[in-house]
Amino acid sequence: MTVNLEVADGVGTLHLDRPPMNALDVATQDRLKELAEEASRREDVRAVVIYGGEKVFAAGADIKEMQAMDHTAMVLRSRALQDSFTAVARIPKPVVAAVTGYALGGGCELALCADFRIAAENAKLGQPEILLGLIPGAGGTQRLSRLVGPSKAKDLIFTGRMVKADEALTLGLVDRVVPAEEVYTAAHAWAAKLAQGPAIALRAAKESIDTGLETDIDTGLAVERNWFAGLFATADRETGMRSFVEDGPGKAKFL
Repeated sequence: MTVNLEVADGVGTLHLDRPPMNALDVATQDRLKELAEEASRREDVRAVVIYGGEKVFAAGADIKEMQAMDHTAMVLRSRALQDSFTAVARIPKPVVAAVTGYALGGGCELALCADFRIAAENAKLGQPEILLGLIPGAGGTQRLSRLVGPSKAKDLIFTGRMVKADEALTLGLVDRVVPAEEVYTAAHAWAAKLAQGPAIALRAAKESIDTGLETDIDTGLAVERNWFAGLFATADRETGMRSFVEDGPGKAKFL
């Protein structure tokens, strides 16, 4: 399989496994969608890590496969391409990307689907599609601009240049930089900590933030308001408030 789902301690790791560079061909895209949807459904998966292995996250699309596709073929494929990445972005649980080595093109777009990105000191990220006479097609023009702002996104997309981990951190493209050998451990620890939190409240927070970024503030506030009130019907809310009153803040243990 080109992507595997490995579960431990409430954390599901979506592990890309297509040596040598984890090129995201059609089969890998489809498998990614399938496993992202599985991770969304499974109750034993409470947080997710996206990982490409020790050497590379994902170097991008399979260019040889794409070169053989004409306009008609890509019209038929482009929605499925986006849908595979959107399935990752819509996992209703915390998602962290553990970025090692190259995260280029589709690889960068995949990292953008996470809620948090931890990069190795040797990581290099970018959207080089313009160098092929193309633009990002798996959400890069939309998610990158929302993350780092339109001006910085245009710089990266117009030039196709790669950025090293330190610049990516400055741009806000990644959230933390660690030594290469610590990337997966750090990502799993972050996810495992959140996996112990209140699952429905985390889902509510993620949906409220993501929906609010895609719509006007009144609609976003309505989503937030509905989730906020709805959480009063959950056992986690009862647990959290009882623990606060009886034991003080930050000591609740959620199931």
